[in-house]
Amino acid sequence: MSSDETPNVPTPRNSREAVREKAQRVHAQQSRARLMRRIIIGAVALVAVGAIGTAVTLAVSSQVSKPRLTPTGMESDGVVVTDLESFAGTGAVPETPTPDATDAGESASPTPEPTASGKVDIHVYVDYLSPDAGEFERANARQLAGWISEDAVTVSYHPVALLTASSNGTKYSLRSAAAAACVATHSPAQFYAFNHDLLDDQPEVGSDGLSDEDLANLAGAVGVDNAKAVRSCIEDGDFVSWAKEATTRALDGPLAGSDDLVLTAAPMIVANGEAYVGALDDPAEFSQFVLSVASDASRQTATPSPTTTP
Repeated sequence: MSSDETPNVPTPRNSREAVREKAQRVHAQQSRARLMRRIIIGAVALVAVGAIGTAVTLAVSSQVSKPRLTPTGMESDGVVVTDLESFAGTGAVPETPTPDATDAGESASPTPEPTASGKVDIHVYVDYLSPDAGEFERANARQLAGWISEDAVTVSYHPVALLTASSNGTKYSLRSAAAAACVATHSPAQFYAFNHDLLDDQPEVGSDGLSDEDLANLAGAVGVDNAKAVRSCIEDGDFVSWAKEATTRALDGPLAGSDDLVLTAAPMIVANGEAYVGALDDPAEFSQFVLSVASDASRQTATPSPTTTP
């Protein structure tokens, strides 16, 4: 072998260039990978933003297409009962229990007389899931209807929702109050009958309650006018927001016809601004309360005593 032949080994300079080229290739690959990641993240972000934007648009569109509705024919969130024809025609209301005779042998539940300032003003706040509200209605329905017919009182029912969380998540208390508002708005003559049926045959607390379809069917059973509008109102939940707000107003007070009363339970019965605290299932005791309220109103409107002249 010739003495001028040398091994084929890279010179230091060539080695440095090879390392530099390899580093450049690795850097380029890393740059491309980073760029791809950015592109993918950007695309995902765009899709997410688009989805959120679509959801917001749909929500806003829903709000715009379905404005918050308020029932008509109500005073202070209550329905004044004036038409008892449909109620009397159902024949489903039990007779008011006969009160025990007093020591004098007279009835313990006389009819309150209209006062000089007007009729006794009765407001009944009802939650359609409340067993106590059903108990009061079954015991006093005929008695109240008789007083209304005799023009001795005005009776207003106020649907409220205190037991919304007591129906396995179906919010029956709230939905039934909204359904009552639907009947009051579209078929006021049948409100009293619908109100009575909701209270007379209640679902149990802790059950699912009636569905919206069942509530609409019940409204149809009492003979509502414009049944299609009532069904649509109930099944679309037109007055659910109103029922929630009306309950809040009652909890904040003052209750209709009173100066400082607030809703504390359902039912809550207020006559001429005074809350009834007696037995809910005793029509004689309730009658005595109303008679006492009427008497107080009569005394307050008595003619002043004449003054002496010099």
